[in-house]
Amino acid sequence: MPAANLVSAEALTVVHGSRTLLDRVSLGVSEGDRTGVVGRNGDGKSTLLRLLAKQQEPDGGRVTHTGGLRMSVLAQSDALAPGTSVRDAVLGDLPEHAWASQPRVRDVVAGLLGDLEASDVGGLEAPVDALSGGQRRRVALAALLAADPAGELLVLDEPTNHLDVEGVAWLAEHLRTRWAPGTGALLVVTHDRWFLDAVCERVWEVHDGVVDAYDGGYAAYVLTRAERARVSAVTEERRQNLLRKELAWLRRGAPARTSKPRFRIEAANALIADVPPLRDSVELARMATARLGKDVVDLEEVAVARGGRTLLDGVTWRLGPGERVGVVGVNGAGKSTLLGLVNGTLQPDAGRVKLGRTVKVATLSQGVRELDEVGELRALEAADRVAKHVRLGDRDVPAGQLLERLGFTAQRAWTRVDDLSGGERRRLQLLRLLMGEPNVLLLDEPTNDLDTDTLAAVEDLLDGWPGTLVVVSHDRYLLERVTDRQVALLGDGAVRDLPGGVEEYLRRRAQAKAAQVAAPAGGAGGQGADPGRERPAADGAAVRAARKEMARVERQLDRIARTEEQLHAELAERATDPAAVTELDGRLRALLAEREELEQVWMEASELVE
Repeated sequence: MPAANLVSAEALTVVHGSRTLLDRVSLGVSEGDRTGVVGRNGDGKSTLLRLLAKQQEPDGGRVTHTGGLRMSVLAQSDALAPGTSVRDAVLGDLPEHAWASQPRVRDVVAGLLGDLEASDVGGLEAPVDALSGGQRRRVALAALLAADPAGELLVLDEPTNHLDVEGVAWLAEHLRTRWAPGTGALLVVTHDRWFLDAVCERVWEVHDGVVDAYDGGYAAYVLTRAERARVSAVTEERRQNLLRKELAWLRRGAPARTSKPRFRIEAANALIADVPPLRDSVELARMATARLGKDVVDLEEVAVARGGRTLLDGVTWRLGPGERVGVVGVNGAGKSTLLGLVNGTLQPDAGRVKLGRTVKVATLSQGVRELDEVGELRALEAADRVAKHVRLGDRDVPAGQLLERLGFTAQRAWTRVDDLSGGERRRLQLLRLLMGEPNVLLLDEPTNDLDTDTLAAVEDLLDGWPGTLVVVSHDRYLLERVTDRQVALLGDGAVRDLPGGVEEYLRRRAQAKAAQVAAPAGGAGGQGADPGRERPAADGAAVRAARKEMARVERQLDRIARTEEQLHAELAERATDPAAVTELDGRLRALLAEREELEQVWMEASELVE
């Protein structure tokens, strides 16, 4: 039985000034759809959502809703009533015993508003007028989800903005749980590529006045898009190379394990057959060592306290030449403080920070205030003022070419800085930093205001940058894409390595929360327990048993690695046999699932040995 149609759009046309945003676009939303909307900044994604929600009239065409359609919409700007409290905005006049008895509402409050309880704004009783922009955004999202929109059309415009890694993971799980197959529909604009893969089963790309539809999440979208470009042979060579490089990452990297493969395997393999590695790590390390020497930044027994809280406690952390490190952590744990120590804007309360003699640090801050002083200049002039050329890899790249690589057309390159959009200002800010040729680059939430195409271009640019890179971000796709290892600040004053990447961070946070909940029942350790602290050391017998378990799992993982290699070789040999490809792909996916289970067992055992 075909799914019921909820929203139909026929020949939608929208003209903004002299530009046509949508040109006779026809599409529909059906029961059970999980659709992500992507596209360049300013190409009409939010406009499309407003049209489908009947919040804006088109210049041509029409939108039809099925009878009795219920719709909830999260716009980019919140509509919180001035003078109300967080409790009133999210829960209305529900008494505490009423909403606290509903697991769904408790989950929303804990998942989105838990940090308000830990902050000094007053928790649920805080007036919305006193909240930051990010906190207001989370309150608006919590109000929408607490109203139980399941079973209707949920329209979300950039819901992951101002959410950290943990918040994005929570939202993805909440949406997957609440929107069981066949119930309601979801339409979401987002630049978070991991979120797209985790939640969406279809992608709409808004560009050049049209909307192209793709089956699958972000991974399938990139793969199919690259295949279409190859077949049609109309995409310019530079853009094609970027897509193929992104494709290679998706097929070889961690995100490929979560994608839904809806493309021809043989075509995908042909596309990436001659794609070089994303980065020549050995060459970049050699160049970085030549520019930086052996000593870059050393934090030795560093301690920092702010507002009565210890953010860093006896931390020793060393950054070497060419290292690429991603930093995740809970809000207020000290991520920005860590960057401040590295770039010298903050001094530790104890310990010392040692910088190499040739270190030149540049920091991409969360704001774009650095561009205020060049607001009257054109974008190209603002870049040229720093330098005419920059050394990337083994060649000099002019400022104009870098602007083009970051998505500036010839017209936009000659636009005044004050007239650029938020995403364009962000790109220009990064470009000016690179033009200064630093050898240590610190990026604080670099994905703010950037669309998926621009993010791919930024990642491609960073692939050839020879220096030490530290990235603080809630975008786990970016962290896994441009960094080689990740560390976490869990709120216990330490900087901890994450051999298992972001997944390990989320596991540790979940364990810490579970321990915090269980602590009061445990007696003495319950009151005032620190959620970021590690569990007490295991006894000797438990440690020996854990080591044996790790050795057993490692042997099984070795076996799986050999089998996986054989399956990939067999896939390549029999790529023209559809039946064989299907059978081998099923075996491969089962093998990968077994590997993930074993990796989970290994991680749990390793925590006892630490």
